[in-house]
Amino acid sequence: MANYCEICGKGNNNANRVRRRGKAKKKGGVGRNITSVSGRTQKPNLQKVKAMVDGSKKRIKVCTKCLKAGKVQKVY
Repeated sequence: MANYCEICGKGNNNANRVRRRGKAKKKGGVGRNITSVSGRTQKPNLQKVKAMVDGSKKRIKVCTKCLKAGKVQKVY
């Protein structure tokens, strides 16, 4: 099972992690300099939930946004 929400399809997002050195001009420095840029992955907040899917109980991965919005009917 992949790392995505089975209700809305929210998945991983690629972004950059930017490291900086120095003091900001606003705080009296000469400015911030970028020293390295490396890739990183932003992951969604997924929860494994027992839910009703097509009339049967099933364990699915759901993002917390869908849980809070009530898009999933939990089964205990």
